[in-house]
Amino acid sequence: MKISAELSLYPLKTNSLENAISRFVDGLSQAGVPVNPGPMSTTVMGDSEKLFRIIATCFEKACGDDEVVLVAKFSNACASKAVFTQEYKRTNT
Repeated sequence: MKISAELSLYPLKTNSLENAISRFVDGLSQAGVPVNPGPMSTTVMGDSEKLFRIIATCFEKACGDDEVVLVAKFSNACASKAVFTQEYKRTNT
């Protein structure tokens, strides 16, 4: 099943928020799923089983580096490539 996920990573007890968030988003990108970073959250899309595995792996890596909170919203209604592409264009123009 195709799904989309909106992810917000909140590093705790660190002065370097950007580094932790960048490493998390880079991990998602390197996993080969479409990634749409935004100012407050990052949206990813893909097959549900693959996406859950990727998010879990990236979260575990983030936990190894810092204390973090990950807020995630999942949808099977917003997972079409057309919706994702439209959202990506809207936020990056």
